[in-house]
Order: sequence, then C-alpha cells, then structure tokens
Amino acid sequence: MKRRYRIGSNERFQEVRRRGRSYVNHLLVLCALPNDLPYSRFGFAVNSRIGRAVQRNRIKRRLREIIRLQQHRIQPGWDIVFIARQPIRSADYHEMEAACARLLGRAQLFQADAAHASVVAKESEQEGLSESNSGRNA
Repeated sequence: MKRRYRIGSNERFQEVRRRGRSYVNHLLVLCALPNDLPYSRFGFAVNSRIGRAVQRNRIKRRLREIIRLQQHRIQPGWDIVFIARQPIRSADYHEMEAACARLLGRAQLFQADAAHASVVAKESEQEGLSESNSGRNA
C-alpha cells in the first residue's frame, strides 16, 4: 500500500479513533471518519499485548495487503483505522480477509457495484453480438 493511502499523523489517528464510527468483530475493530479527500486513507494498530514485534508486524503487513487488494472497492473520502484484537494472533490470512470484508460491509464502505454492472452489461452485449453472428453463419 502506498504511503499516500496511510494515515500519517498520530493526531489524525486518535481523532478517527475518538470521533469515528466503530464496528467490531472477534478479530478487529474498524473506526471510520470522513476525510474530505478524493481517496481513503488507512491506519493499523496492533497492541503490544498481542505479541512481540515480529508477530505485530506480520499482522500489520497482512492487513495492509488485504486492504491494498480491496482498495478499488472501498469508497473514497474516508479515514479508516483497523485495531487488532487478541484472537487475531491465531487467525490465518483468509480469516483476516473475511473479517475485514465483513466490517467494511457492515460500515457500508464498499462502493456500489457500478463498475461490476458495466462489466455485466458489456458481457451481455458481446453475447448478443456473438448470437447474431452465429445466426448469420448458419
């Protein structure tokens, strides 16, 4: 994930945590606050109670990668902070990915599938063309 998409200052991080809307599941807490920018920014917090530095950094790397892959689906204009909870220590990548997706869905931070709708329309248009072409060849 590019640095541009990360929450840089501790003040903003704390503001999102204090004033933002929170959503919770067994692995993560998500806090979201509008940021008036044309893109969303993300922050990740893993408390020292969760493990040593190696474990904490592995969890943050996995979360960053999960968000990087989902970033095109997330609405622009939000500061989003993910806070790891104790059970994340034993979670694998796919469990973390599912937890992030559930929280983002509950927070309604996924974009409406306008892009998906245009792809479906384009595919159906191509199917219509191929059917009409096959009729000509018969």
